[in-house]
Amino acid sequence: MWPKERHQRILSLLNNNQLVSANDLAEFLSVSRETVRRDLLELEYSGLIDRVHGGAVLANKGDEAPFEKRKNVQTRAKQDIARKAVSLIKPGESIMVDAGTTTSAFGHYLAKLSGIMVVTNSIDIAQTIKASGADIDLILLGGQLTSDVPATYGELTLSEIQRFNVNLAFISPVAIDVDKGVFSYALKEAEVAKAMISKASKSVILSDHSKIGETNRVRFAETTEINYLITDSKVKPEQLKPFDKTGVEIITYKSNKV
Repeated sequence: MWPKERHQRILSLLNNNQLVSANDLAEFLSVSRETVRRDLLELEYSGLIDRVHGGAVLANKGDEAPFEKRKNVQTRAKQDIARKAVSLIKPGESIMVDAGTTTSAFGHYLAKLSGIMVVTNSIDIAQTIKASGADIDLILLGGQLTSDVPATYGELTLSEIQRFNVNLAFISPVAIDVDKGVFSYALKEAEVAKAMISKASKSVILSDHSKIGETNRVRFAETTEINYLITDSKVKPEQLKPFDKTGVEIITYKSNKV
């Protein structure tokens, strides 16, 4: 049994039980305690579980607020980030954009450009660009609609991503920590983000100040895989200082108002 399959079975058991012991996992999976220990370490590092004495429980990060409600949080910061993000795109380039509340704001600024290709799983972004009538080669990835987020996910989405090579991937995570990486709330979202980064020459993280220095449930990238981090003017210097050692280029929106 491959590690990925074991991990899925472990998570499935934890979804049905508050606590699963390492002994029970070893018996259920027909593997050694040492193999279970490695699996649990990997799942914990990815933010999916918390290890406890003798076993594991699902990581408790609280429920994520509905998408439409999250769109109305940090709206000014998201607009500032989006405004900065479009400045990275050169004429004729191709980009991928994942689905999120910050990238939804980004979509409104993308719609003002022309002569680029946009590949996205976000129905929200696709509708914004389509309605604008912009001269953009727009590709909406196929897949399943599985949550309140207006976007496609699943194996079809992931396989379609593999057909493209783009200049930039714009990703909107729920958390980023210098040492622990970049996080999504849901596994399906993390899979899309990870796949998009793998098909882009450079990756761009769009993150307001409240998400920096935080972790969440599913890690999809190391900070060393990120080329740019775009954030808003409310970010504190101590939040950004740790990124000095990573090589990530920090782009912070600065208001022109006096």
